[in-house]
Amino acid sequence: MRRPGEAVRRIEQEIAREKAATLSRAGERLQEALDRLAPVTAALAAAPDPDARARLGAEYEAARARVLHARLTLVIQREAVGLRRHRILDEQFPEPSPLRDLG
Repeated sequence: MRRPGEAVRRIEQEIAREKAATLSRAGERLQEALDRLAPVTAALAAAPDPDARARLGAEYEAARARVLHARLTLVIQREAVGLRRHRILDEQFPEPSPLRDLG
């Protein structure tokens, strides 16, 4: 027969594992969005003509929006598990600049 507190302990461990997995998935989605943004940023910087810059600018803004959404999701997940300070997130995953700031 199991001790009464053992079931509670196992449930708490399962909850902790699920919280960690949720944070991990949110971080992975953010990294994937950043990985998709990087080549667009590089192509935009190297774009030779205004038409290419306009097309790539639209791609950049769409990719940037995905990054911002994924980043917000990670912030929300962090806060849901009690992590209120996001300085490390700001350092590791800074928000990408708006198109107007890229020059």
